[in-house]
Amino acid sequence: MTITLPGGELNLSENLSVTRVGYGALQLAGPNAYGLPRDRDEALAVLRAVVEAGITHLDTSDYYGPHVVNDLIREALHPYPERLHIATKVGARRTADGGWPAALSRDELVQAVHDNLEHLGLDVLDLVNLRMTDTLEAADIVEPFTVLSELRDQGLIRNLGVSNVSTAQVQAAQQIAPVVAVQNHYNVAFRQDDALVDWCAEQGIAFVPFWPLGGFRPLQAEALEHVAADLGATTRRTALAWLLHRSPTMLLIPGTASRAHLAENIAAASLELPEEALRTLDALAGAAR
Repeated sequence: MTITLPGGELNLSENLSVTRVGYGALQLAGPNAYGLPRDRDEALAVLRAVVEAGITHLDTSDYYGPHVVNDLIREALHPYPERLHIATKVGARRTADGGWPAALSRDELVQAVHDNLEHLGLDVLDLVNLRMTDTLEAADIVEPFTVLSELRDQGLIRNLGVSNVSTAQVQAAQQIAPVVAVQNHYNVAFRQDDALVDWCAEQGIAFVPFWPLGGFRPLQAEALEHVAADLGATTRRTALAWLLHRSPTMLLIPGTASRAHLAENIAAASLELPEEALRTLDALAGAAR
């Protein structure tokens, strides 16, 4: 059987190549990524459908749940297909009330990496993203990223990325170890990182937008709906297609707990956007309320 890889592939490093359309597993946990899933059987079925669709990029974290999502991934997919690559995040923890405080000390980061290894059932992690919190200062990323670089040197991590960061923080991290991915809030309406998206493309670094489908103002949502209707597509599929068009190093990790939405997300890779549609979508970020 021949499987068409969703969106083609992007090489992040000599040992990591993934489909441009991936899957973000956050929504498999309960509300606010905390606690057990609403439908455990469907969560397991979604994960298996991800692999069956040819997706090779699965994004998770052990603080989703916490532990819940990684345990589901292991149950559904272990032993993992050779081509499946799992990216995870460290740098936060969960509180009993569902909070997400920073966890950037050496001990917390080392423990987080080992927790991910244990719950995923892996000996080495393909990609670990360091999630920064409440700071965009370059100096603040040096110590925690150095810890992850040391764990990489120990053979526990193959590749490193950063999340929720400024360009200056990415550049500071690059002085410590190679950065293969940047994971920030970005979508067709929220464009504060336009310059960083372009810089990552120039550097050959993957840009992985989180919250790719949320936060639209009313006029932005209306314009997106009109474009989608003209294309005979859903707004979800249209917004994701724009992201793929936006940069050659863009990787998508839209999340869902539904196999129907998963199929819709994957279909974004095949949606052609004519010039008029692109002009309208490119202008969404400036649309007023």
